[in-house]
Amino acid sequence: MRLTTAELVQRAATLAAEATEAGRVRILGITGPPGAGKSSLATALVGGLVPGTAVVVGMDGFHLSNAVLEAHGSRARKGAVDTFDDAGYATLIDRLADRVPGGPPVYAPEFRREIEEPIAAGTEITGEPLVITEGNYLLAAGGAWPAARSRMAEVWYVDLPDGERLRRLVARHRSFGKSLPDAEEWAGGTDQRNADLIAATRAEADLLVEWV
Repeated sequence: MRLTTAELVQRAATLAAEATEAGRVRILGITGPPGAGKSSLATALVGGLVPGTAVVVGMDGFHLSNAVLEAHGSRARKGAVDTFDDAGYATLIDRLADRVPGGPPVYAPEFRREIEEPIAAGTEITGEPLVITEGNYLLAAGGAWPAARSRMAEVWYVDLPDGERLRRLVARHRSFGKSLPDAEEWAGGTDQRNADLIAATRAEADLLVEWV
C-alpha cells in the first residue's frame, strides 16, 4: 500500500492515543529487508508526532559483539538472524510493554555503525506512550522473536524495489568505509541472503508499506 509520511504518522498517533488511554505503552514494530528504509521511517514518525510521544528502540542494539562473533566463527555473517541476542531483545520488549506512566526509565542498547558495535544503555525510554522498534527479524518464526512480536500492537513491513534498495545499501556500506567492490559484495551476498529470509515473513505483517 502506497502511503505518505503524514498518513503513517496519523496511524502512529492513533496507537499513541490508545496507549495513553490504557495507561500502558504501545509498541509499533517496523520491519523489512536491509536498506528498505526502516530507520528513516521510524525517525520520520517520531519527528511527525508531538514531541515526547514516541521513542525509537532499534533491534540492532542486540547485535552480538564482534568479539563474540569471532569466537563463534560468525563474523563474516554478521547481520544474519542467529547473530543477534534475540532473547535479550524479547526481554526488553516485555519490559517496555509492561511500563506504566511515571515508572522509572528503561535503557536500551543501540548499534553504532561507525564502530560496528552495540553500545549498552544508548537509548533512554522515559514517559513516551509509543515505542517504535525497527529491525530485520521482527516477524521471524524461530527463537525468541515470536515472543517479542507478541507484545507489539502492530508490525509494519516496509517494501522497496530491490534495485533501489541495493543502491542504498551499497551507498551506506561505502559511507562507513567499505570500498565499492566490498560494499557491492556484502550487499549482494550477506545482506541479500538475509533479505530473502525476511521477505518470507512479509505476509505476517499488519501493514505492508510502500513508503512514498
